[in-house]
Amino acid sequence: MATTWIVLADEGRARILAQEQRGAELQEVTELTDAAAHADEADLQRDAAGRRAHGGTGPISSITTSAGADKLEQEADLFARRVAEHLAQALQKQHYGALHIAAAPKFLGRLRQHLSPQVQALVQQEINKDLLQFKGRDLAERIFGEQPRHGASGGLNAGGMSGTDAGTGLGA
Repeated sequence: MATTWIVLADEGRARILAQEQRGAELQEVTELTDAAAHADEADLQRDAAGRRAHGGTGPISSITTSAGADKLEQEADLFARRVAEHLAQALQKQHYGALHIAAAPKFLGRLRQHLSPQVQALVQQEINKDLLQFKGRDLAERIFGEQPRHGASGGLNAGGMSGTDAGTGLGA
């Protein structure tokens, strides 16, 4: 069975994890970040204010799209492209054979636009949620509906035993 990769992402950060076999512990592969996405949004908005088409009195012109918002959108799109390119390169090197993606809703849409047809063909599941904050057993349950066999986050269940989900059996 081929390695399954799990991508967790938002507009500024992407974690890529691997699962060697069904029910196995999730392993961190890499983390991609976009420094520009972490820029102070307030600074971008203040910077944009000077470039708005507004005469100072009366209603604001209809051409007042915030340059700060445009910049954030552009950065998010560039980051989605970067994540997609990373996935395509890893696929060429046969690092994974199946893919699960969980991403913030807007970013998931952006990422879909940039995925190559070859990568898209391996997508087993898309989850329209930001799951970046989850790790180990909690993450495996949210992605696969199961607990890893060797407890990825320190790993013992409530009974003090390494967790497995007897109900999941074989599958993806």
